[in-house]
Amino acid sequence: MNIDLLFKIAGIGIVVAVLHQILTKAGREDQAMMTTIAGMVIVLTVVVKEISELFVTVRTVFNL
Repeated sequence: MNIDLLFKIAGIGIVVAVLHQILTKAGREDQAMMTTIAGMVIVLTVVVKEISELFVTVRTVFNL
């Protein structure tokens, strides 16, 4: 596992948290929630891509 992946996910989390706080303080709770959901979708796509690469590696190791 690459440490860059963890930094990328943490960076996205920090940016989303800051945006959520700013939008909440501005009274735009609906946009804050959409920002949080968008951040979660971005992180999930990155994680799914990594899991896919893991399955490909497992298949090549065991010749499946």
